Amino acid sequence: MRVWIGAAALCVMLAAAPAFAQGPAAPAAPAPQAQTAPAPRPLPAGVKYAFINIQRIAAESAEGKALAAKVQALNQQKVNELNEKNKQLQAAQQKFEASASVMSDQARGQLQKDIERMQVDIQRFTEDAQQEVMTLQTQLQDEFQRKLSPVVDQIAKEKALHLLFSAADAGLVWADLSLDITGEVIEKFDAMPRTAAAAPAPKPAPAAAAPKPAPAPAPKPAPAPKPATP
Repeated sequence: MRVWIGAAALCVMLAAAPAFAQGPAAPAAPAPQAQTAPAPRPLPAGVKYAFINIQRIAAESAEGKALAAKVQALNQQKVNELNEKNKQLQAAQQKFEASASVMSDQARGQLQKDIERMQVDIQRFTEDAQQEVMTLQTQLQDEFQRKLSPVVDQIAKEKALHLLFSAADAGLVWADLSLDITGEVIEKFDAMPRTAAAAPAPKPAPAAAAPKPAPAPAPKPAPAPKPATP
């Protein structure tokens, strides 16, 4: 794997000696010798490495599925609550459209205020619900990584690996599939007791992300009713 590094150009400004200086000019200091970069060290003989697919572990492991289900359940709960609020808003708007012409000014004005209040409430509820789902998702991602870390660490030690890559994060273009140990990680992850899997590990696993369920589209509140024509 090649890594290209862009070097920044450095400009050095030299000040000229004063033209009126008397006597011979002082000899120029010898230019410093360029430092020789050390030769790259080869990988140690017999180096062993492998890679894993974190997204696949999150999607196929029992722990990943359980955490994703929690996010989906909260997301669906918020969608259901939002749908109910929209039903109430639509009912109020339909009442206004059907009865505004026969209402007293006071009753019509009060209903308009109620509709506006419902619209504001729906907007705030939507924003709060999105934030709540995102917060839970972040917490569960951290929990997933914390539980996965000791499993990855154990397998790496059992195989005496020197390097273990995350396929998504390492930018792999091609790799021998025999180096993919994702299936082994999932099998051992599912077999470990949850309490043991949750124990902190001395070495963190590559950043893991629990699968993100696609949020259901939030129903849009209906537009505010038009004032009745006198």
